[in-house]
Amino acid sequence: MKNGRTEPNAKNGRKFLSRKYILIGVLGIFLVTSGILSAYVIHVYNHELPAIDRLYNIEPSLVTRIYARDGSVIQKYFAEQRNLVGYDRIPQHMVDALLSAEDKNFYNHWGISSRDVFRAVLKNILHGFGSQGASTITQQLSRMLFLNRDVSLGRKIKEALTAIKIERLYSKNEILEMYLNQYDFGNRSFGIFEAAKNYFNKDVEELTIEESALLAGLIQAPYGYSPIRYPEKALKRRNAILELMAENKKLTAEEADSLKQIPIELDLSNRPETYGQYFSEYVRQYLVDTYGDSTVYSGGLSVYTTLNPYIQKVAEDAIKEQTDLIQNRIDSTYTPDHPDFAEYSVKYYDEEGDSTAYRHRQIQAASIVLENATGDILAMVGGKDFGDTKFNRAVQSLLQPGSAFKPFVYTAAIDNGYSPCMQMWDTPVVYTIPGAKEWRPHNFDSKFDGKMSLREGFYRSRNLIAIKLLNMIQPQQAIFYARKMGITSHLSPDLSLAIGTSEVRLIDLAQAYSVFPNGGVKVRPRFIYKVVDRYGNILEENPVPEKEEVLSPETAYIMVDMMKSVMDEPQGTGHGARWRGFHREAGGKTGTSDNFADNWFSGYTPQITSTVWVGFDVKLSIGINQTGAKNALPVWTKIMIAAHENIPGDTPEAHFQAPDGIRYAHVCYDSGELATDKCVDVGREIFTRKTLPKTYCHIHPSSGVFTDQNKKDFNISTPDTTDDGIQNW
Repeated sequence: MKNGRTEPNAKNGRKFLSRKYILIGVLGIFLVTSGILSAYVIHVYNHELPAIDRLYNIEPSLVTRIYARDGSVIQKYFAEQRNLVGYDRIPQHMVDALLSAEDKNFYNHWGISSRDVFRAVLKNILHGFGSQGASTITQQLSRMLFLNRDVSLGRKIKEALTAIKIERLYSKNEILEMYLNQYDFGNRSFGIFEAAKNYFNKDVEELTIEESALLAGLIQAPYGYSPIRYPEKALKRRNAILELMAENKKLTAEEADSLKQIPIELDLSNRPETYGQYFSEYVRQYLVDTYGDSTVYSGGLSVYTTLNPYIQKVAEDAIKEQTDLIQNRIDSTYTPDHPDFAEYSVKYYDEEGDSTAYRHRQIQAASIVLENATGDILAMVGGKDFGDTKFNRAVQSLLQPGSAFKPFVYTAAIDNGYSPCMQMWDTPVVYTIPGAKEWRPHNFDSKFDGKMSLREGFYRSRNLIAIKLLNMIQPQQAIFYARKMGITSHLSPDLSLAIGTSEVRLIDLAQAYSVFPNGGVKVRPRFIYKVVDRYGNILEENPVPEKEEVLSPETAYIMVDMMKSVMDEPQGTGHGARWRGFHREAGGKTGTSDNFADNWFSGYTPQITSTVWVGFDVKLSIGINQTGAKNALPVWTKIMIAAHENIPGDTPEAHFQAPDGIRYAHVCYDSGELATDKCVDVGREIFTRKTLPKTYCHIHPSSGVFTDQNKKDFNISTPDTTDDGIQNW
């Protein structure tokens, strides 16, 4: 000791310096080792991380929407129902609640939180791996987008590395936006938009603070904290989030306490009206075939279709009402285990042993409504209950049309020079078919009414007239015209074709009938206007209908005139539409297949064509005298009344427009020649220039012709006569 002070110990000084260098060396080794280890980890896992272009183009799974003609949504297809919401639409208190619950240091870290990682590592060492998580919002996003939920060290490393990459490419607000749009909040609520709608039936901007806290609380366990299944747990979790918001200075303690007193109030009424399911499924099948499953269920397509919601709903209601009426009759007439009407049986066990339950076979119906000028499908019903059976009878079934096929026979005849006033005999006939029994066709009423015109035979739907006419022109001719007009199914070239024994598709029949009001032009049915992808790119557009002239305008108009008689003549099989309240100018034809198994009515106005079928899915009689006029026509009438109430700018005075080549004259139905003043059975008939009769009646010869006075005597209304003496409409 010198002067009262201790001398420094040189040896101790050297020890101190030695320890200092050792610590520096150890730290250096640690840093180098950590760097090498980090480089190794990055090298090992880098090839398993998402490529940089995937990070640049993060595309959440989006909903494909099917829009009706009026812009309303009729169906959605999705793997995850999701609507993207921009960050500027998300309330600040939603962000505050999220960060308070999941990542309060979000704006201060670079993808991973070193402090939280250290704390988690320490706890995992002490209590085993998986006992403590340390995922930031960015790590959770990387897991949702690119990884899985496996509890493993490897997954956590990849999650952290991916989070760092995401932070380098996106701003903090963009990350929050992606996170809230991506997260599954339960209750089929993928993303904040759907969560707001499905839990509270409101837009994101309208969320209150306590509602935001509830949604933030779901992130930890959407099922476990579900306010629908476990309201008490959800309330406790929501209040815990409110407390965290107060701790993080996002709320005052008083505000949090006040909000905690508010009960959870859900609004689960966000359930879209269901209609047009057969049509939507028809569209879906087309989209999948064209663009693939992934695009349809995740690509966020916007599909703009032709469906008219009002007409669709009326068609569905009309079909349900009619089928319920028929089903009630069947259920009350036949026992459930009737060999024909028992649809299926189910084995079950009760106290007395095994038993069998039966359900009656279900009557079905289908319909299509087309806009003539465009071919647009305004309504499509494929069965009475989509939930019971997805099979679409409007486009998939092959059905016997019965007399609804007769217009093709008459079209072939008219186009080949026959006229509506041509006289034929409704009398018995026997046809010998090689290799089969003799065929003795009959009429619906099993009666024969003798001589009549083609027009009368048509509007009264006399089978013998149609069969004899087909025998005159030959079945191949009728098949030729049916094919041109749109029938695609196999047609057998035999005489029974005249009464509709060959099966057709309902959509084909509707298209073919629309040729008549279209003046001989076939318009391909259209059901999609446009398909747009998530970025607004048009993938498909069908602005112009596909058209083809398949009949002369004159032939088409003569058939329209004859088919109007079906509606307007008291004996016409479609006259029931008139006393049911449908008074527009229209043409159509009933159809009833053998044994009353298939009931049809197909008809049109200048604007719209509709076809209705009623029957079973198997060839089973609906019942004695159950005809197209009785079961299909009432449905058609309701649909058409509704359809014409829904045509913008339409007027009830719309008429079929006759082409220039059409001529009218009064004829004697006894001879088919121009009428004289001695003729008794006289009527106004329609012709082309070529088929207009040139001679006066030889059965009732007279120097006097049918005059205006005769018109008054017979109470006949006729069009004016042109200068050349030929009557024009």
